[in-house]
Amino acid sequence: MGRHAIETVMGAVVLLVAAYFLVFAYGSADLGTRSEADSFDVTATFSKVGGLKPGAEVRMSGIRIGSVLDQRIDPTTYQAVVAMRIDSEIALPADSTAAIASDGLLGGKYVNIAPGRAGEKLADGDALAQTVDFQSLEDMVSEIIFLATTDGPGR
Repeated sequence: MGRHAIETVMGAVVLLVAAYFLVFAYGSADLGTRSEADSFDVTATFSKVGGLKPGAEVRMSGIRIGSVLDQRIDPTTYQAVVAMRIDSEIALPADSTAAIASDGLLGGKYVNIAPGRAGEKLADGDALAQTVDFQSLEDMVSEIIFLATTDGPGR
């Protein structure tokens, strides 16, 4: 009988830990609890998005201010157009810059918005005119190798 009691207690502990993880995941997931009236949509055009996915975060100063809705190819310029939903409490200046960044070496990608100084604010449906393309680790390494192997002035 003692063995069955220990198994029952261990089973209950496992279920409690699983319930804790479910509550944690639900609390940290963006399940669209904000209504569309509490946000506005903007787009940004990039030459390279580097694995950015719909649902990725949009951040400003390291704080989440929105999420990536969709991405598509512009049929005339062949560039990636990224649609984002931004919290309406954030009034983005019209000259803000969007850059695709990475959470560390193996982390996911996100869009980082650097606010501009313009008095005009972006409205629903506007586009960010200034963007910085994603630069992968391979791009940076090849650039370093190129700089190390080229003859510079004074060599």
